[in-house]
Amino acid sequence: MKTQQKKSWKVADSAALYGIDGWGKGRFSISEKGEITATIPFDTGDVTVPIIDIIQAARDRDHELPLLLRIENLLDARVAEINETFQQAITKADYRGSYRGVFPVKVNQQCTVIEEISRFGADYGHGLEAGSKAELLLCLANLNDNGLLICNGSKDREFIDLGLWANKLGHQCFFVIESPSELPLIIERSRKLGIKPLIGLRIKISSKVGGLWTETSGDRSSFGLSTAQLIATVDQLRQVKMLDCLQLLHCHLGSQIPDIEEIRIAVREASRFYADLAAENVPLKYLDLGGGLAVDYIGNQSLHSHSRNYNLADYCDCLVETIKKTLAPLEIDHPVIITESGRATVAHTSILLFEILNVVSYVANELPDRQPDQSHPLVTSQYNLYQNAETIDLSEGYTKALSNRDNIRDLFRSGVITLRERAMAENLFLAIAQTLSKRLDQLDKIPLTLSSLKQNLADIYYGNFSVFQSLPDTWAIGQMFPIMPVHRLDEFPERNATISDLTCDCDGKLDRFILAGGESQTLPLHTLKTGEDYILGAFLMGAYQETLGDLHNLFGYTNVISIRINNEGGFDVTKEQSGDTISEVLNMLEYNPALFYKGFRDKVELAVKQKRIDVKERQQILNQFSAQLNGQTYFKV
Repeated sequence: MKTQQKKSWKVADSAALYGIDGWGKGRFSISEKGEITATIPFDTGDVTVPIIDIIQAARDRDHELPLLLRIENLLDARVAEINETFQQAITKADYRGSYRGVFPVKVNQQCTVIEEISRFGADYGHGLEAGSKAELLLCLANLNDNGLLICNGSKDREFIDLGLWANKLGHQCFFVIESPSELPLIIERSRKLGIKPLIGLRIKISSKVGGLWTETSGDRSSFGLSTAQLIATVDQLRQVKMLDCLQLLHCHLGSQIPDIEEIRIAVREASRFYADLAAENVPLKYLDLGGGLAVDYIGNQSLHSHSRNYNLADYCDCLVETIKKTLAPLEIDHPVIITESGRATVAHTSILLFEILNVVSYVANELPDRQPDQSHPLVTSQYNLYQNAETIDLSEGYTKALSNRDNIRDLFRSGVITLRERAMAENLFLAIAQTLSKRLDQLDKIPLTLSSLKQNLADIYYGNFSVFQSLPDTWAIGQMFPIMPVHRLDEFPERNATISDLTCDCDGKLDRFILAGGESQTLPLHTLKTGEDYILGAFLMGAYQETLGDLHNLFGYTNVISIRINNEGGFDVTKEQSGDTISEVLNMLEYNPALFYKGFRDKVELAVKQKRIDVKERQQILNQFSAQLNGQTYFKV
């Protein structure tokens, strides 16, 4: 980003800087007014709504920031796109089977999300996947009549009985066996209830895939049957005359797989398992290839772990064509293809919106025209660098300034230089770095020796949110989400920043950002304007974040609003939910809010008796305590 762009900065420059055209894929863009918009296509044409208008609608309903925004149309669009793109691939390849999508509810168990997937997905027969008893109950209550129900994970007697009753009710509920110990219990409960089970076997394939979750594939995967265990399980089913129950082969390729060729290799291996079992007269009908379809968070369609080198059509073609090429020479019927795309289904639908409360800038204070007499030689060296910062070699000058700063700190710790000398030397370092940074903007490529320069000068923008509650994967596994202002994008972002949350924890920060289709340790942002909000959005965060969040520093759920963009050019608020109150959060930690209040009231009453406060002050204190107890956990602007 070169400084001469400042005077002629346009919306298109912001789009390129934040990479919105890459990760937004036409769903998100920037208007001529410099505001991020969400777009939904209708038969009558596209409808585009500014995010800032949705924020105002939420505020009109007393839902302040931080706010989790869900756009239901985006969820519908993804369900439709996945199903219809698979159907196009099937038609193009003359594939003789069909496709059935299944949503793994662990990715986002929120009621609004599951209900909408079930409602909209009914026309496609889109099913659900459960990995626990709680999730199974959730699925049974929401599953549409023609949707598949896939049961993964560990299963006890209660889990199995529920699944068997689901079959009795007319659902297709598959128990996917992931460990040899599960089969005897399934057989026992099936005989006890007199209900025939539908069984799938999860296999471990040797093919390894890249990305952040490589351990979900390969021989050392936690779940699935080895080849020997697979054969033994098939033989056991044949012995007890239940081989006809085995209709599904399950293979989890991986999660967020960036390389289409690795997907192709894994699908080919899974297809070979299917072919050989079919040759042994195992009556398989379904091939479940699990997850793996990646989301391009960065938007550069690459092999980066937060990207992918393929699009949805490539993915669908790869699965359909690879299965067909493997099975066709053997004259084996083409199976129904199942995928459990979770992240790719829900990532786009949710946005975290939060305002910036404060900024700490690393800017040099005013410096004297001449250095003080009798300065330490290192301080003198730093002062000389400052005076020549416009002309010195960039790399050598910055390296020397860093070295001086660190050595001066060592001398301060040893008692050689004073606190005032250290303060002046560090102020000089900031002044040098600022001057060098301006010159850095003229370079086409930044040398490695200067890579930390902008980071050392970056402001800290304090946001009204909790990383641990709303974006836990950024802290836990280094997940990256597109983060950018939702307005003022027709202005030049003159500051570079990292973002800190409200928690009193040094890990509660965002310091890895998606920028111009790559990574950056700082994010260009705008200077705050007095009396005006400055609002940022974290996009594509609909997968996993909502239920993984914790109560670090007792920050609870944010306000939530769901909207549906309509074909009249506006949007309807479909659901709204207030964030957790302090009382609700305390209750989660086994405190009784009523007793909590009573205990504090007794303390205040004692203070009245001891004449430290009067009765009027007592009531003010209690009213404030009660109001806070019933208020929300986030900063109130």
